[in-house]
Amino acid sequence: MPKDRGDEKEGMQGRVKIKPELLDEALKEYRGPQDLEEIFKEFKKAVLERALGAELSQHLGYGKGEDKPEHQTNHRNGASGKRILTDQGRLEIEVPRDRESSFEPQLIKKGERRFSGFDDKIIAMYARGMTVREIQGYLEEMYGVLVSPDLISQVTDAVMEEVREWQNRPLERLYPVVFFDALRIKIRDEGAVKNKAVYLALGVLPDGTKDILGIWIEQSEGAKFWLRVMTEIKNRGVSDILIAVVDGLKGFPEAITAAFPLTQVQTCVVHLIRNSLQYAGWKDRKALVAELKTIYRADTAEKALAALEAFSQGPWGKKYPPIALIWKRQWEQVTPFFSYPAEVRKIIYTTNAIESLHMQLRKIIKNRGHFPNDDAAVKLLYLALRNITKDWKMSAREWKSAMNQFAILFADRFMPQLH
Repeated sequence: MPKDRGDEKEGMQGRVKIKPELLDEALKEYRGPQDLEEIFKEFKKAVLERALGAELSQHLGYGKGEDKPEHQTNHRNGASGKRILTDQGRLEIEVPRDRESSFEPQLIKKGERRFSGFDDKIIAMYARGMTVREIQGYLEEMYGVLVSPDLISQVTDAVMEEVREWQNRPLERLYPVVFFDALRIKIRDEGAVKNKAVYLALGVLPDGTKDILGIWIEQSEGAKFWLRVMTEIKNRGVSDILIAVVDGLKGFPEAITAAFPLTQVQTCVVHLIRNSLQYAGWKDRKALVAELKTIYRADTAEKALAALEAFSQGPWGKKYPPIALIWKRQWEQVTPFFSYPAEVRKIIYTTNAIESLHMQLRKIIKNRGHFPNDDAAVKLLYLALRNITKDWKMSAREWKSAMNQFAILFADRFMPQLH
């Protein structure tokens, strides 16, 4: 979105301007690109030391070179050397001291050996799927800094507090559509590596914007776990979900309606198709998909059921009997689909939105053989989601069409949330 002149002017006023003579002094020894990195390091060192000096002046109540206030007992007491890690590598700085040792620097706190930009760089690499060993190698190669795996873990572990706040944040009162789907991730648990289900809930707000409601790792028996998830969502402020699109797992629809009795539960059609194709050979899949279209593209539930029966009795149904059984077992959660107009069907036909998200997450976690614990998995997924979702938006035209239909179908529940 282009900025107007007012925005541009305001942005320029907020920048720190460096006097040309200071730049001339800094570049006095410049002989070519090979000198630039060293100049940046020296400039950063000077800025950090000057900022720390300003903090001490504020702490003491008088500036360097000024007279000490009357009755003031504390005063400057030299400086001590400190080595810190920055995004340009190691840096030796002088930290000013006070006589009474009451000065607590805020820019680089006591005991801290890393400047914040360095931590951000580690977190950014971790969020893109780099392993601890890969991050360690990159930092050594690029900055000549040998960082221990423990330090990298400490930096990324600090994110867990942010994760907990995010997981417990208040949610919106109404979500017209929520997609629930699972990723399978290998996580070490009780001494063994287990294939655990990590559930994500992607909600669509009344204005069409999308939001990840949370991340949950299955810990207990299916129905109990899902009921706990739905209760948590409710306790965080959600009082209504118009349509919940799920992957057909047994017990999930019951858990949703127990927490949200008015919610219409819809089995994801794409999941049904994918599960159906597992029984077919590669050569048959294209023709099989074309045959299944006669079911899910039917105008009404009655026509869809007739198409399913025809499929069951036809050559494909007889060649692959389990396919018709899959559809019939979940038919109760499939039929709501046929009562919606085309605009709404297009939104809920598939979990494409969440499946696209999963595809991006799989690229990030593929380097991991397994995670050492649940927190490690959640930490990486959260950081990855933070990157992926920052530029999210739904097609305005696509949502506007669906929104008009939601306003008709769920008028008393949907319309008040638009005001």
